[in-house]
Amino acid sequence: MAALGAPVRTLRALLRELRNAAGRSYRDSPAYRHVLTVFRAHRVTSEKLCRAQQELHFQAATYLCLLRSVREHEALHREYHGRGERSPQEVAGLVGFRLPQQPGGKG
Repeated sequence: MAALGAPVRTLRALLRELRNAAGRSYRDSPAYRHVLTVFRAHRVTSEKLCRAQQELHFQAATYLCLLRSVREHEALHREYHGRGERSPQEVAGLVGFRLPQQPGGKG
């Protein structure tokens, strides 16, 4: 995994992924409330230094990676999942080729 950025950035990206997964009512979801509660509980204040902050940040970044990967996997699955028999023109278009034109206007 790449170097961890700022915790606020990770939190925003995590909430964005939750919004993508849950839809418009993502703020009512238990996951949203839990993420905010845990991030607020582990923030660094002037009174104490939280030892588990890096651990929390790493777990949040890992969960963010999971949510992104699942979303991207579903998008790829929708795009390339087999839908039965396809025509040769469709298959050629999927891989970026064009079929040659037949002489006499038959293709």
